[in-house]
Amino acid sequence: MDYNKIKATAESYKDDMTKFLRAIVKNPGESCDEKAHIETIAAEMKKLDFDEVVIDPQGNVIGYMGTGDKIIAYDAHIDTVGIGNIENWNFDPYDGYENDEEIGGRGVSDQCGGLVSATYGAKIMKDLDLIPEGCKIMVVGTVQEEDCDGLCWQYIINEDKIRPEFVVSTEPTDGGIYRGQRGRMEIRVDVKGISCHGSAPERGDNAIYKMADILQDIRSLNENDDADETEIKGLVKMLNPKYNKDWEEARFLGRGTVTVSQIFYTSPSRCAVADSCAISLDRRMTFGETWESCLDEIRALPSVQKYGDDVKVSMYNYDRPSYTGCVYEIECYFPTWAIPKDHKVTKSLENAYKALYGDQRIGAAETLEMRQARPLTDKWTFSTNGVSIMGRNNIPCIGFGPGAEAQAHAPNEKTWKQDLVTCAAVYAALPKNYME
Repeated sequence: MDYNKIKATAESYKDDMTKFLRAIVKNPGESCDEKAHIETIAAEMKKLDFDEVVIDPQGNVIGYMGTGDKIIAYDAHIDTVGIGNIENWNFDPYDGYENDEEIGGRGVSDQCGGLVSATYGAKIMKDLDLIPEGCKIMVVGTVQEEDCDGLCWQYIINEDKIRPEFVVSTEPTDGGIYRGQRGRMEIRVDVKGISCHGSAPERGDNAIYKMADILQDIRSLNENDDADETEIKGLVKMLNPKYNKDWEEARFLGRGTVTVSQIFYTSPSRCAVADSCAISLDRRMTFGETWESCLDEIRALPSVQKYGDDVKVSMYNYDRPSYTGCVYEIECYFPTWAIPKDHKVTKSLENAYKALYGDQRIGAAETLEMRQARPLTDKWTFSTNGVSIMGRNNIPCIGFGPGAEAQAHAPNEKTWKQDLVTCAAVYAALPKNYME
């Protein structure tokens, strides 16, 4: 391959990519309301002469270049979170802005920029005859990821009946190659009580007091060490070979965490004892942890055992309709995953990157010091559609995408034009590296 020509072609599309990204994010596109984003993407794919462009019943847009039987896929979720407090923004989140280096707007880093680079990466492949014989390039803009990571790929794999050779997640990677992430799950704890008049609280059974005990144990689970004498051993124990046979990959991804994210109660009035209390837990999981082990861990806490049948520990389900009205119910469990460092997909992406840009991360001047302080190949802090692609379905998945993790969900979100160009070039060079 002529890597200099690939880079030059990617650079020549910088203005087109900028225009495309700004066209996508000028419309709000929160989960279950992505129609405008999808229609903008489908129109651009058709303009760029994709061989086929379809929108599936769930609302995912899929563009194909090439006609082979072997599919190499590039995934980008194109839904966004909301804007939060508008007072925290220095510019209109949807009008956005651009200058010589940057593009601002809700979703430019997380993660419509990845869709733009993948779309133009496929265009470069077609321009330069880089699609390997027998292969088809799939660029997919997926929906509902911010609500329910991986739901879209469960639909694509099980209902659309598409199973790629491997998938590149184009989530932001700060100029690096990411080969895994911690998993997560959403847990609910419900506690029953008995109400009574607040003037005589001893006549009732206050569910909030019970939950207070449970909350302290959950905090201990997150913060404690794993010493032999520690009653509630902290989640750090999963980095210890004594407690986890998968401790090496656990150390690569980082320890699990648990935190309380929501609290609810019921009471007849402000003058009564609460007769129920419930909390939501955000549980991040490392290697060696499963949804069963995480639920059992909460059930085994001393305070939960103390209150017995008055406590119920369960996992949330997700059943919100997509913008097309499609309901595809799933448990709120998003498995941990990592592709091995010596896997063919990992090595192929590393080889493509190094042939184009060398063995260090690159980026805009303001990002360079932080990026180059990290290894080229690393992992995400947050969760991605990889929880379904590889976590549930064992399809190899690797990450490389424009933008920064720290921009995700933040006010004044921005990305860098150079990242769009870099990623488009690497995406274009990857398939032939893999097939060689």
